Amino acid sequence: MTHYLVPGATRHDTSFYHDVIRGLGAPQKKLDSKYFYDSIGDRLFQQLMSCKEYYPTQCELDILSQQQSAIATVIQEQLPEGFDLVELGAGDATKSTYLLQQLLYNDNDYTYFPIDISANVISTLERELPQRLPGLRLQGLQGEYFDMLQEANARSRRPKVVLFMGANIGNFTRAEAGHFCTALRRLLKPGDLLMIGFDLKKHPAIILNAYNDKEGITRAFNLNLLTRINRELGANFNVDAFAHYASYDPISGACKSFLVSLEAQRVHIGEQVFRFKQDECIDMEISLKYSQEDIDQLAMESGFTPVTRFYDPKKWFVDCIWKV
Repeated sequence: MTHYLVPGATRHDTSFYHDVIRGLGAPQKKLDSKYFYDSIGDRLFQQLMSCKEYYPTQCELDILSQQQSAIATVIQEQLPEGFDLVELGAGDATKSTYLLQQLLYNDNDYTYFPIDISANVISTLERELPQRLPGLRLQGLQGEYFDMLQEANARSRRPKVVLFMGANIGNFTRAEAGHFCTALRRLLKPGDLLMIGFDLKKHPAIILNAYNDKEGITRAFNLNLLTRINRELGANFNVDAFAHYASYDPISGACKSFLVSLEAQRVHIGEQVFRFKQDECIDMEISLKYSQEDIDQLAMESGFTPVTRFYDPKKWFVDCIWKV
């Protein structure tokens, strides 16, 4: 098989190509949501986080901005001799900045390792965050979560506090979440901490509205991945021939996003051809919602011990601290 890439393609582009070809060639077409985040996707997600219906960001921001002192105290009590703070999927670090600032104020000895798949995100953090937080020691890591966590372990043998916020754990099925947390625990040492955010089950309409906003930002966010595939992999998706559709199952807690083909069509990616029937869907993203019982079970099954948890005022969201 000929592997087609646009001129100047990098190793990351090669992974992108293979993941897209594999996903679109599956019986149920699927695209990996981690590829949403190019420079345009980053900007659209920032807009989404400010959208009225999209509550998770504001809920977790309430936790970090109002309870940062209590969170810092827990970390300091568990790891009084210093540590590395490793954030998986750092984004613009708006929420974690409150904790970073509090730890600096408390004179904690730590280095911040933000990890993100977006090179744009990491370069922005390295340029801007030390200016906003004088005295912050920062080493940005661009790449996959576990690869970069191993890199952080190679650079420093100090205890780790891993941040996995934004309800990113919800982007996995329940089984995948178990595998992810188990794999993460294996990269940590006894005594290391994980602070992990979960979107909690609540009224179904509140959840569905968050992924089907009136401004159409979620729609644009999903469709941008097709535009990125066109630009970077030389595809010919007609973006206007796809519609965004969101659904939520309150029993399983699965909120899912799809792109629906509005007509029978063919899409070319280099020499590969993918046929779409009218109304055929591309599975784009899952955002799983949890009960507190689900969360505690996940911790224990994957080798962590729950230490404490922090809720927003509405109890729509929770940040849990687990210990290896």
